[in-house]
Amino acid sequence: MTIENPISRSALKRLPLYLHLLENLTVQGIQSVSCTQIAKEFDLEPTLVRKDIEMTGEVGTARIGFKVESLIHKIKNFLGWDKQQDAFLIGAGNLGKAILGYKDFKKYGLNVVAAFDNDSKKVGTKVFGYRVYPTSKFSSLARSKHIQVGIITVPARYAQESLDLMVNAQIKAVWNFAPAPLRVPVGIILENARLTQSLAVLTNKLKNTN
Repeated sequence: MTIENPISRSALKRLPLYLHLLENLTVQGIQSVSCTQIAKEFDLEPTLVRKDIEMTGEVGTARIGFKVESLIHKIKNFLGWDKQQDAFLIGAGNLGKAILGYKDFKKYGLNVVAAFDNDSKKVGTKVFGYRVYPTSKFSSLARSKHIQVGIITVPARYAQESLDLMVNAQIKAVWNFAPAPLRVPVGIILENARLTQSLAVLTNKLKNTN
């Protein structure tokens, strides 16, 4: 099945920005917004914003723009944030704990329900209310609970092993925070969260201002 006019990665990254703005407008009691207003907030071209929004299926009104509440719904639906996806996390170290402690993921459709680790000192403990299970139980629990999303927060040397475990447990989408290249089978969705890449951009720009 071919998807017509697939949205670009850049556009996918812009939609959450629009959503945050729209949610703030709702708090302020503002009911409509134009592409020009959104574009001005993020220093973008209005035509680019319009194309992004068109991908969600939302239709604006001449001289009025878009209804804020409706646009919020359409963006959440387009991103898959209007439905909760349960997720398992492997790696209850510092990064894993930080993710477990970030409760706002539920607002964006991600519900982490359990953590796993090989460290016997961590197994059986609770992190922000989440029980840490031994990694050996990952597959059976993931299958029984029909988990489709996995999060990897282990050191780089254990990343491929963790991914393979998730694949064998029929996980369909993996969010990888480990700084390691991973071999992914066909049909598995892999999104790498590269914190060091973002930091490199920041520090390079800082260096060049001095």
